[in-house]
Amino acid sequence: MRLIFAGTPEFAAAALKALIAAGHEIPLVLTQPDRPAGRGMKLKASPVKEVALAHGLTVAQPENLKTDEARQPIADAAAEVMVVAAYGLILPEAALIMPRLGCVNIHASLLPRWRGAAPIHRAIEAGDRETGITLMQMDRGLDTGAMLTKTALPILDCDTSGSLHDKLAELGAREIVALLPRLETMAGEKQDDAQATYAKKIAKDDARLDWSRPAEELDRQIRAFNPFPAGYALLGDEPIKVWRARPVAEIGQPGGQPGTVLAVGKEGLRVACGSGALDITEVQKPGGKRLDIAAFLAGSTIKPGDRLM
Repeated sequence: MRLIFAGTPEFAAAALKALIAAGHEIPLVLTQPDRPAGRGMKLKASPVKEVALAHGLTVAQPENLKTDEARQPIADAAAEVMVVAAYGLILPEAALIMPRLGCVNIHASLLPRWRGAAPIHRAIEAGDRETGITLMQMDRGLDTGAMLTKTALPILDCDTSGSLHDKLAELGAREIVALLPRLETMAGEKQDDAQATYAKKIAKDDARLDWSRPAEELDRQIRAFNPFPAGYALLGDEPIKVWRARPVAEIGQPGGQPGTVLAVGKEGLRVACGSGALDITEVQKPGGKRLDIAAFLAGSTIKPGDRLM
């Protein structure tokens, strides 16, 4: 097919690579403008732009698509369909109707659950046992369009947002390649708005660990925000990132209040929670490297009775 691709991060880049490999004609790739990144805050191209340029594709990076001028490259491309994956810009109706077959979105959840910006994080945080990829015919709403296909994927107890992202990116790439040859004859299924939930954008405060919560919830929170923005707690005045932990039963919680260090050992730093306890196994100090707990404790004076906040 002759298609436009719109996307920005690694999740989208996986789909673009698959569409290129499948032999589709891609006269235009839309991605967000280059952003400052790294310690030097130099402008950095998005992963989608890097893939597009590596394959000699034309790239446009409008700040928005509100004007006729910004949308002109879409009209000039004369594509049959636009494939959208984590683009990060709102597509106005004038853009949605330009391709003959409209715009198809690759969304990383089983809609209508987890519409919105952070479906992978929120699915893990909520304790969902499965997620998946929904291919959706886009309309003016936020992930409200008719569903073309839904493909489920289990969420494992060890999954982080990073590991689940990679699996979903691969699944989304495979599903969009399989869908396109059938697109013209497919009818979408209307979403049940009454079943909708929203995956709000991640804020840094979301990742602070509240030790009054059950250990199982804190474990999910840590995995949901690994690798971004990383769960953290305060040790004194110092924020400590918590990368990995495991919940354990701790009957009676000797030593008491949530956040209290119950035991210190090479297997983990055991911390009392609202119910149960958490064995922290990988951490990071400000400006330091990620360390397993044995390496961290070798340079730390933390002891039973101390408290994380």
